[in-house]
Amino acid sequence: MAEPTGSGRSGRGWRILPRSRWLRYPLLACFGLVVGLVFTGSFTTLVESTNTLEFCISCHDMTYNYEEYKKTVHYSNPSGVRAVCSDCHVPKRGWYDEMRRKFVAGKDVVAEVFGVIDTREKFDRHRLEMAKREWARMKESDSIGCRNCHNLQSMDLEGQDRFAAKKHKRVMSGNLKDKTCIDCHRGIAHKIPREEDG
Repeated sequence: MAEPTGSGRSGRGWRILPRSRWLRYPLLACFGLVVGLVFTGSFTTLVESTNTLEFCISCHDMTYNYEEYKKTVHYSNPSGVRAVCSDCHVPKRGWYDEMRRKFVAGKDVVAEVFGVIDTREKFDRHRLEMAKREWARMKESDSIGCRNCHNLQSMDLEGQDRFAAKKHKRVMSGNLKDKTCIDCHRGIAHKIPREEDG
């Protein structure tokens, strides 16, 4: 049966497909599947490339944090395991949470582009505000960025100093239910802003 001429389907694109709907629809479905897979793969590759240390420190204002981070145990340690920016700031909780974090991180890129934090002095002026925002996010997520690598049940408390072992025992026993890693471990990868010292 011939296609109606005024239906909008008689265009050039439809002529290359078989006339039989038994062949046309499976071919269109396969084409849609291929396009979907290419889009998904490209998007995933793009997102993963923005989770690398190299990408993170390519922004001007991140060089300040990077110099501090290089002096910490998260950068260099006897075991050779390195935690990069995304391990803490884009923790693995699921696709939606990762996309949300990427969107929120765009706020810092905008601040860099529009000159809000484009110099060391401006960055330091906003540092406490940015740190508080990050600490609140980590508290809200029960420090998922820390827990993706660190497991209380796997800790060797005997190898820790007495104070740390005592605190970790209290956390394990459930006596510190309202506490999470970031409550005690601020400044573990970046210096604590001056107003928060002590």
